[in-house]
Amino acid sequence: MSIKNAVNFEDLRRRAKRHAPKIAFDFIEGGVDDEQGLARNDEKLAQIALVPRYLGDPSIPVQQTTLFGKTYAHPFGIAPTGAAALFRQGADLMLARTAAAKNIPFIISGASTATMEEIAAVARDISWYQLYLAKDRKISEDMVRRADACGFSTLVLTVDTPTQVRRERNIRNGMGRPMKPTWKTKFEALLHPQWMYAYYTGPKLTVSNWAKYVPQARNEEEVLDFFASQIPAPATWDDVQWIRKMWPRNLVLKGILHPDDARRAASLGVDGIMVSNHGGRQLDRAPSPIEVLPTIVEAVGEKITIMFDSGIRRGSDIAVAMSMGAKFCWVGRWTLYGVTAGGQAGADHAADMVSNQLAAVMRQMGATNTTDFGPSFLLWNNTEDLRRNSRS
Repeated sequence: MSIKNAVNFEDLRRRAKRHAPKIAFDFIEGGVDDEQGLARNDEKLAQIALVPRYLGDPSIPVQQTTLFGKTYAHPFGIAPTGAAALFRQGADLMLARTAAAKNIPFIISGASTATMEEIAAVARDISWYQLYLAKDRKISEDMVRRADACGFSTLVLTVDTPTQVRRERNIRNGMGRPMKPTWKTKFEALLHPQWMYAYYTGPKLTVSNWAKYVPQARNEEEVLDFFASQIPAPATWDDVQWIRKMWPRNLVLKGILHPDDARRAASLGVDGIMVSNHGGRQLDRAPSPIEVLPTIVEAVGEKITIMFDSGIRRGSDIAVAMSMGAKFCWVGRWTLYGVTAGGQAGADHAADMVSNQLAAVMRQMGATNTTDFGPSFLLWNNTEDLRRNSRS
């Protein structure tokens, strides 16, 4: 069945689950601890209603959005998703090619299988690099220099991974360093022959950007072991200042959830923040980003570019986040499910699915341009919102 027959996020999810064995699929889908954070992201977005404004301009809405001086075709990009090639061989490059074809930004994961230099060869103009700090800061410094040499416009420092967390699905499946899959896990993987064939006959997977720092490594497994020994390495505000001095272009912090942290980021010359709870994968009791977004916008909305990440499952979620003040949005699992389910065609279809859903929602709500998004479209508490909006 053609991947183009998938009509929504959930269709892609089901197809990805059929393709990848449980040990891999659970890594995509899972959260941390009781996975309340995953449910909270969905629940809090779903509670906010969009109030349509009819009888306006019936033309097809414009999705072009300018971010850090560059105009993209849509107000969303592809968030960093680590270990993508575990789910589909070559996934990192596929996602980059999709982003280049659709003219949307793509953030290279700090745990990518493709190197930043390989990504730059196919998608330099739209690629950003996600930096996970290493315990050896000389490695981080070299990665910043490499990203600069690649010509990437933006560096994304992920700040919400200060320590190892308990992703219980991974523990049960034996997913970790070292890998200890159970017999049940191994048997279940046999039910996914296409994935098994690619995994055992394709290139051995590793975190390729880290390979140069382990010149004595005898194989890919030893590079992975080194990576696991270097992260997590907590980032501090001193690190932010250090990177700001090194990095000559746009600097973004990913994982900000508190307005005071947003204020401090702005004071240190950071260009943007991604309001994110890491897709519910780090702190189970963290708020959903949509809950804290209004407070952060109020605190620094005129000083710094605020972007939204975590929990987007529908085009309407993007409309909600942007109406609440986000200037841009990021999808992670959506495109990762797409590439897992259908390779390059799946990645392309996932991106088209997001833009098509958003276009339909914009026409229905009466927004002719992404610049139209604002609080007049929102009802997230009660009808007092409408009375307040009518006065604004």
